[in-house]
Amino acid sequence: MRNIRPGIHSVCIACFGLLAGCAVGPDYKRPEVPVPEKFKELEGWSKAMPADAAPKGDWWTGFHDDLLDRLEPMVAVSNLTVRQSYANYQQALAQVQVARSELFPTLGLTGSASRSGGPGNSASAAASSVTGRGSVVSAGSLELSAGWTLDLWGQVRRLVEENSATAQADEATLANATLSEQILLATTVIDLRASDASIALQERAVEAYRESLRVVQAQGSAGITATPPSAVISAQVALETAQATLTGMGVARAQYAHAIAVLVGKNPEELDIPRSTAMPTLPDVPIGLPSALLQRRPDIAAAERAMQAQNAAIGVAVAAYYPTISLSAAGGFSQSPLDGLLRASNRIWSIGASGTENIVDFGYRSGEVLSARAAYEASVASYRGTVLTAFESVENDLSGLRILAQEAEQLEIAVRDANRASEIALQEYQAGTVDYTTVAVALETQIGDQQTQLTVEQNRLLDAVSLIGDLGGGWSDSQLHDMHHQPASTPEKTQVGS
Repeated sequence: MRNIRPGIHSVCIACFGLLAGCAVGPDYKRPEVPVPEKFKELEGWSKAMPADAAPKGDWWTGFHDDLLDRLEPMVAVSNLTVRQSYANYQQALAQVQVARSELFPTLGLTGSASRSGGPGNSASAAASSVTGRGSVVSAGSLELSAGWTLDLWGQVRRLVEENSATAQADEATLANATLSEQILLATTVIDLRASDASIALQERAVEAYRESLRVVQAQGSAGITATPPSAVISAQVALETAQATLTGMGVARAQYAHAIAVLVGKNPEELDIPRSTAMPTLPDVPIGLPSALLQRRPDIAAAERAMQAQNAAIGVAVAAYYPTISLSAAGGFSQSPLDGLLRASNRIWSIGASGTENIVDFGYRSGEVLSARAAYEASVASYRGTVLTAFESVENDLSGLRILAQEAEQLEIAVRDANRASEIALQEYQAGTVDYTTVAVALETQIGDQQTQLTVEQNRLLDAVSLIGDLGGGWSDSQLHDMHHQPASTPEKTQVGS
């Protein structure tokens, strides 16, 4: 046994040298995508402060809302969509480990022992006939075996590359799921705040209609002006309609609160959100260059990693054209009888090699290669489409913020004038110079303009949240773990699965 060890050692060195050789199939290169030098909507678009002052990781703090600050960190831990993506990522990590294990030999240990008895023609058999017992024979073996399928053509290495890229894609998908759910939570909180503000606005409208009714009734009772019964009825209907509208607003408010609870992984009854009329602050959002989206958007990173995985799958398919070569070796002891098993005279060993190659497969392997190449081309189209959609989304957000800012300025003037018009109409009605219709129209215009102003403020906040999400939040593809040459490990985000 000792004299064959140098030979096996040399074979192992030679095999490792072969494994370091080339792998069949195309090496991955990221396809080019057209990237503009700047965003179209940035012309004339200015930020309130330098981008360095804007929040990047905890981007929601820029809205200065206590509810957002309290709930957003819970999304990464308790949101069920995020937990599902985390489990998928952990499964992908395990597949990397499985693929990498195929690069190394398998070792096995086998031991056996047996006792058997029966008549025989030896002296022991004769002695046993005197005692009336048959002969007993014991035997045993202990063997260490090793098997190794050589990755001469890089099929396993391509499989490791494919699974590693898939795991990185799942990691980016996890980041994208987290960001998407955090964006959804922010938009839902903004909708809730806007709902609270609308309820407060409607409560003021109810009070205004109640005061209008009181004035109409007082005018008729005092006989100061000729107040027809229709004016009293009209004021009464306006008040009742406003009260019904106020009651109906509670439905949307309750639904927003329930949605927020689910987004942070709680039952609706577990989360109580008090009413607040304070709207979040419109934050400053750092824009950067369009090319930065390729690194800052986790969905783009996921599409790009999926592209590399499909490229590696081509190499796995191409490697099937080449023969499979395996090495085997075994050594140990075998003895009958069992006594004295571990002696040099009882040593056994074997070494061997085998190779297999399909001669005719009626197009199976060529079909697999064509399928892998087609899947890669599809992933390239998906990647480029994801990039173009990202540019479109950012442009939409920027245009929305720009146009809504102009509308907000115009509405501020309109609301101020509507408030003044409503006051004047009521005074003129009390003086008897106009009828109640003028008061009703002025009051309706005032309330409508105030509601439109609130809606524009809400939409500006929603566009700001959308812009943060479309810019990738505070994420960067440098956060992806390199799993191609390192052992699979659980990243720091394990808190998601806790």
